[in-house]
Amino acid sequence: MLELAADLLPLIERGVPVAAVTVTRVVRSAPRGVGATLAVTSDARVIGSLSGGCVEGDAVMLGLDALRSGEVRRGSFGFTGPDDAIVTAGLACGGAIEVVAYPIDGDDTRVRDALVAAAAGRESAIDLDLTDETVLELHRPSRPRLVVLGAGEHAAALCRVGAAAGFAVTVCDAWALMVTRDRFPEASELVVAAPHDYLASLESPDERTAVCVLTHDERLDIPAIRTALRLPVGFVGAMGSRATVARRAALLTQAGVTDAELGRLRSPLGLDLGAETPEETALSVIAEIVAARRRASALPLSSTDGPLHAGAAPGCAVPTPVMAR
Repeated sequence: MLELAADLLPLIERGVPVAAVTVTRVVRSAPRGVGATLAVTSDARVIGSLSGGCVEGDAVMLGLDALRSGEVRRGSFGFTGPDDAIVTAGLACGGAIEVVAYPIDGDDTRVRDALVAAAAGRESAIDLDLTDETVLELHRPSRPRLVVLGAGEHAAALCRVGAAAGFAVTVCDAWALMVTRDRFPEASELVVAAPHDYLASLESPDERTAVCVLTHDERLDIPAIRTALRLPVGFVGAMGSRATVARRAALLTQAGVTDAELGRLRSPLGLDLGAETPEETALSVIAEIVAARRRASALPLSSTDGPLHAGAAPGCAVPTPVMAR
């Protein structure tokens, strides 16, 4: 539910009845993990998804049934479920999921507060007491951060693609003329400052923070990269040609960056997609960041074997009996 907060909040504020269908268990392989949610309104407007389309129709019907009855409904997709399963449908990936469908109580201030926090990209959590004596524990972590240093056309494209991929994007540049809301409408934060000064003041950098240096100016690049490599962030990358990368490495060494620190730098930035446009380049950069976060090979799936979704992280739901809480 919390993953759909930005779409659900306006509906709830208008008093539109909405039900959610949330994955509570995954067996073998499934397109999405535990916590994935699909929501449906009384007029059958669908928000979100549970799979690549395999079970959406049945999930919508389950949600509508919960909405009409005002009661919790359960279903199993992909295999013959337990005796109380309401729906059985196939998953093309060969796995199975169990779901719970429940009306969303828009009058509950706890629900509203949790949705507001999630919609703003902040960490959010709530325990929902369902009518079938089950507690649904919902948790949504804050959005991962993408810090883009430099405000050129490639930075604008990276901001668009990064925001679409779920990152809270900060754009920083020393030139106020470049760092404008018109140029970066998707950015969560716009900063006019020397990039290395901004990085030195960065609050709570962590493994879910990625820093991309796109300033294209050695006077800014070197101190920014040196500062970034000494932060506990999960990803540091810098754009540049092979010649630029080589010269930059030498300058960083002269500036006191150690070999171990330099080994953390991903440059040239991005995967080899043959990118030509800023948008294609941005796609290659986000792909590298995601692959690094997931510790994935970044190889074509057709050249690998094993489960496609084996590394999928749990979403935001864990059902537990009320008595066990």
